[in-house]
Parts: sequence; structure tokens; C-alpha cells
Amino acid sequence: MPTTYEIVKDAIQNKKIIHAIYKSKERIMCPHCLGTKGSRQQTLFYQFAGESSTGLQPDGSANNWRCLFIDELSNVWSEAGNWHTAPNHSRPNTCVDNVDVEITD
Repeated sequence: MPTTYEIVKDAIQNKKIIHAIYKSKERIMCPHCLGTKGSRQQTLFYQFAGESSTGLQPDGSANNWRCLFIDELSNVWSEAGNWHTAPNHSRPNTCVDNVDVEITD
């Protein structure tokens, strides 16, 4: 069975959508960058559906970027679907210190 890290890494490499629970809320997101922040595995997601404690803006909004620790995600699975993003990668420099994989186009 693949780890959460492996599921997210594959989703980045193949532009798949991630479904997960984070802080008791269902999130539907597209991962853009994966690596570590300090000693923890972390990823930059663009959330376009599901629930959020801060609320979601319309698809394409720069306010939908989420920087989440991998070990705080549960019930993680991926699927093919339409890719969602915003024109500005607003947090990659602060979200992940050591990048393992990221979207390049």
C-alpha cells in the first residue's frame, strides 16, 4: 500500500486530483510542490473544492493555496480529473524548503 507521500508525489507527476481529510475537513486539491519544511514532509496544494476553515474563493483565486503537512492528511486518495491552479504560485518559497517534486508547467 503506498504512503501518503507516494500518493501525492504520483499525483504531482501525473496531474491527478487529491482527496483527503485535513483538520476534520474534506479537501479536494491539486498538489503542486512536495518536499520538506524543516524535518517534516509538506506540500503546496491548490484547493478547489471541499471544506476549509478559512473558506474557499472562486476557482482560480490566489487565496485557495494551501500549505499542508503530509502527516496531518488522512483518507488520502487520488483520481484523474481537471487540473486546477492559480496564475501565481503564491507560497512555494515559504511552503517547502527542500523540493522533491513540483509541477514544472
